[in-house]
Amino acid sequence: METKAQVLYDFTAEPGNNELSVREGETITITNQTIGGGWIEAKNSRGEVGLVPEDYIEINQAQPFISGGNAAPLDLSFFDSHMPTPASTAQVDVAQPETPVTPVTPGFSSTSPDETSNGNDPWAVFDNNASGGFSNNWAAQPEGTETGKTSSNAWHSGGHGHPQAYQGPDIYPYPCLIDLSGAEDDEWDEEWDDVKSSGGYAESEAGEGGAINRGGAHGSSMKIALNKFPGFSKSGPELYLLSKQPAKGTKLPVYTGEVGPVWAYPDYQLDCVVADPKKGSKMYGLKSYIEYQVIPTTTNKPVNHRYKHFDWLYERLLEKFGSAIPIPSLPDKQVTGRFEEEFIKMRMERLQGWMSRMCRHPVISSSEVFQLFLSYKDEKDWKMGKRKAEKDETVGVMVFSTIEPEGLPDLDMIEVEQKCEQFNRFTRAMDDGVKDLLTIGNEHWKRCTGPLPKEYQRIGKAFQNLSSVFISSGYEGEAALTDALTAAGKTYEEIAQMVAEQPKKDLHFLMETNNEYKGLLGCFPDTIGVHKAAIEKVKEADKLVAAGKITPSDKITMSKRASIMSYSLQAEMNHFHSNRIYDYNRVMQQYLEQQVKFYEMVKCLNKQY
Repeated sequence: METKAQVLYDFTAEPGNNELSVREGETITITNQTIGGGWIEAKNSRGEVGLVPEDYIEINQAQPFISGGNAAPLDLSFFDSHMPTPASTAQVDVAQPETPVTPVTPGFSSTSPDETSNGNDPWAVFDNNASGGFSNNWAAQPEGTETGKTSSNAWHSGGHGHPQAYQGPDIYPYPCLIDLSGAEDDEWDEEWDDVKSSGGYAESEAGEGGAINRGGAHGSSMKIALNKFPGFSKSGPELYLLSKQPAKGTKLPVYTGEVGPVWAYPDYQLDCVVADPKKGSKMYGLKSYIEYQVIPTTTNKPVNHRYKHFDWLYERLLEKFGSAIPIPSLPDKQVTGRFEEEFIKMRMERLQGWMSRMCRHPVISSSEVFQLFLSYKDEKDWKMGKRKAEKDETVGVMVFSTIEPEGLPDLDMIEVEQKCEQFNRFTRAMDDGVKDLLTIGNEHWKRCTGPLPKEYQRIGKAFQNLSSVFISSGYEGEAALTDALTAAGKTYEEIAQMVAEQPKKDLHFLMETNNEYKGLLGCFPDTIGVHKAAIEKVKEADKLVAAGKITPSDKITMSKRASIMSYSLQAEMNHFHSNRIYDYNRVMQQYLEQQVKFYEMVKCLNKQY
């Protein structure tokens, strides 16, 4: 039975986005309700099929079929129970050698499974097909760390739950870098066939609540609203400040380092390699997906994961640690072109970067859920660990109950507020600087791959044309001049080609790093907001005591716990600064080295001709 829907508002389709124009009052037929991201596929009365925003239509309620006799209405609950449920997603990264300098602190351990159990295991059909030997052309080789241990750290950039991915120009060589925050269908990795993908994208960004419009030159694409916001528990800091429950879970110590409060860093820097992507299928080949090997440095034994497994890990980490630690999002899901080599390479590169960043965080990397992801033994071990993580009660603000400042005095509330505001100002200013550099870099990329090479080509042609004119004079004494003009023209044509290729050699990595930090900085307002809310609650303590809502003892407890929250924020600030200094030192050195090589090549061209 076909599902009909009434159009509530006019909607005009944008070319190249597989959308369907509809008018208010029009009746359309729903052909696919599992698109996700706020879209459905529908057909109009003329037989045209396309995508329509869900909010623009109202689905007609199905009327039970009544036969001439006493037949009972059809029971459609079976179909309802099998409808796919949306799951939030997000995006981030590139490979990165070495690890940043971090304070050396006593060894530690911390566990972290995660929230809400799920009765129906959405991964019941987890396919444990083993991939062959891995080969990774993009991951870095092991390098020495500060502690003298070896680790294979991939060069990386952070992910996103906010509009953050580098919005490269439409001639950007990696169209899959475009952010689609807000996509919500966890079954895209299964439900979408390998349809024609775009060879290049044109996009426009309409603010934080706007949309990315991706129009492919050779195929279809999807427009998805950028309205996603991080989903960690928002129950409020008072749940922790006034909690009577004993702390659960492994303790997370904070020590005094050279730069102030720091997390406890392990002696051995964990890392992993994401490699060997392979196409798999299930349901007798009806559904396809890409599976990656993840090889941790602790075991060197590969485990297989699909994108949806990475997405699950992100959600668990966000739920568990999001109140205390900014968790950058994953590179986003893709509707079309998911099985194209270029997209797979870029997604793997970004997954590598995201995993490397998580490995570099001492709290995240030692958590139970992260260790499960890296080193589960078999399918049974994976499912049991997953269910345990989903039942974890120490999530949201309650993660602060596991933090223990070792030998650190309680902070005064004025000092707590000053520290919080100081970091808030810095992250805002850095966010503006990063966005500015991304904008300028975007414009420069467009110039380097568009008008600038053409200008060099025109200059080269002009020199060669002038040389041809001079040669036509027949005058014998100008051979040296005409040869020089011809050589200059060829040099400019060579330079044009070099200019067009140069952004992939230097600007790509600079933009990726800034894109990572744009996403990471976008997470901080929520984390800082939790601390600000706690400070306000402590300020209200006197009024609450006077009103008899809390006891004087509760007031003291609130102040102590706000101090613990402040130490965790300071430890996270120092971790962020340490990584920031390392990342920008590395990427700027790489960028400038590539710039020097470019001009040296130009110099060699001049000598050649």
